[in-house]
Amino acid sequence: MFENNDGDHNAKRPLIFYVVIVTTIVLLLNAFIFPTMMARQIQVVGYSDFLTWVDAGRVSEVSLEQEADQIIFVATNDQGQEELYKTAVFPDDGLITRLQNAGVRFSASIPTQNNTLLSFVFSWILPIAIFWGLGHLLSNQLTKRMGGGMNALSFGKANAKIVADKETGVTFADVAGEEEAKDALKEIVDFLEHPDKYAGIGAKLPKGALLVGPPGTGKTLLAKAVAGEAKVPFFSISGSEFVEMFVGMGAAKVRDLFKQANEKAPCIVFIDEIDTIGKKRDGAGAIGGNDEREQTLNQLLTEMDGFDGKKGVVILAATNRPESLDPALLRPGRFDRRVPVELPDLQGREAILRVHAKNVKCESGIDLKEIARATSGASGADLANIINEAALRAVRLGRSEVSQGDLMESVETVIAGYQRKNAVMSENEKRIVSYHEIGHALVAAMQTHSAPVTKITIIPRTSGALGYTMQVDEDEHYLMSREELLNKIVTLTGGQAAEQLIFHSITTGASNDIEKATKLARGMITRYGMGEFGMVAMETVTNQYLGGDTSLACSPAYSEKIDDQVVSLVKQARSKADQILRENEAKLHELAAFLLKQETITGEEFMRILNAQPEETVLA
Repeated sequence: MFENNDGDHNAKRPLIFYVVIVTTIVLLLNAFIFPTMMARQIQVVGYSDFLTWVDAGRVSEVSLEQEADQIIFVATNDQGQEELYKTAVFPDDGLITRLQNAGVRFSASIPTQNNTLLSFVFSWILPIAIFWGLGHLLSNQLTKRMGGGMNALSFGKANAKIVADKETGVTFADVAGEEEAKDALKEIVDFLEHPDKYAGIGAKLPKGALLVGPPGTGKTLLAKAVAGEAKVPFFSISGSEFVEMFVGMGAAKVRDLFKQANEKAPCIVFIDEIDTIGKKRDGAGAIGGNDEREQTLNQLLTEMDGFDGKKGVVILAATNRPESLDPALLRPGRFDRRVPVELPDLQGREAILRVHAKNVKCESGIDLKEIARATSGASGADLANIINEAALRAVRLGRSEVSQGDLMESVETVIAGYQRKNAVMSENEKRIVSYHEIGHALVAAMQTHSAPVTKITIIPRTSGALGYTMQVDEDEHYLMSREELLNKIVTLTGGQAAEQLIFHSITTGASNDIEKATKLARGMITRYGMGEFGMVAMETVTNQYLGGDTSLACSPAYSEKIDDQVVSLVKQARSKADQILRENEAKLHELAAFLLKQETITGEEFMRILNAQPEETVLA
């Protein structure tokens, strides 16, 4: 896809380009426009009229321009005002005597420009004003390019956002689902409120606390809550704001930030995304292009060593990449505490939903625990979005209160996208999708250690899914056994197995199932010690909070063996799914026909048909 990059191209032009343009414009104005604007109007008259005006005493000054073969003279008009005239030169030997007798002054030249003040304005004042105006405009553009909020004389300023104690508006009561993190930070609040209690025993306030966790878990909110509880000023700045295009500006900003903090002590300084400047130093220096970042990090380390913790200055920082931080930044005496801000558990999700549900009108009897069970692995930001999506859906449907159905639909919207109500699928495709989804559900229901099915649908979603099967555990699980993981892989292969059994062919609809099954099988072998290698780590997680990317930690020979085991494990799972579906083929046809007719069925409807005897089904 092509994009219009004109704005980026202009923003990268050097400053000298604009100076040349402005200088050229001013020179052209001085050469062509200003002289025309300042020139006096000269009227052309005949030579006979000139002589008549001389005799009448109306001509006061005359200049003879022989090169132009004309006479320039000043005469009074009919209203008695002096104006500038010109006429052609004729052979007239008595002209000089005639002019002398009339008392006319002779001049070498008569100025054709306006008065001196106007000439000064156009020649000096106006060009200077143009230069100043354009310079001010360029300065504003440079300010935006440098990150905003500063001018050419404030390149070393930290530009931290200062929030007074009355303006934070956030306390620990506004943060739910992170009880362990709040407990770890309450001691800092107590120290800021009662420093004498700790000074009496000789205890020192931790200089820094590092908040680590996945995106959206509320790290920034927790930092604001600490300041709100302690009722102290709150400095907020992002790690990217320390890095400037001019060498040394990042270090200067760090110095200025700590200077401001010492002046406002006791206070809290919050540095968001500290991994921007706190990455491990690789020793490349300027050769690797990281010299400015390393200078900023060195200055930060120095400042954290230099300030007195007894003043009550606490440094809070947040990151979702703790493995990339420099060890010198994490040692005791700098960031003394590491506070995990993890994804909330079942009770935490319910508490977060209650906090956000206070801001919307809900029907009585709303079961937020059901929503919490259906959102395993969701962050606080995800849960806030679910509440907002439910409120938007209620408005779209013309209701003034959020219902349980709105909340459940918003869960599906966040997971799988909006319903594609206008999507047209052929009957054959709908039939294939029905058997595919029932294949998942039937395999899951016929296995132990599988989460119960709560909903099956063949309505397409904007995420690209033509249908999906939702399984929700009754309780929260922190561990998964080998049997549970194997059953999960078997369930994932059930969709394609149903296609193969009924239609004797397979489609592209199982691509996401294949990806998930392969990832689970590889994890069992390389990380969980559930393969033939036993308790040997063949893979390491490089970023546990941002997608959990992994990298192999073994030789190419073992890599081939890993691939063989993954293929073998998935094949075993597929064979088990095939067996389950063959043994329950009648129920597969019955459930698929029911889903094709209804398009969406609940877990209760699915289990009722699955557990019904043949005669009961006929009666139903």
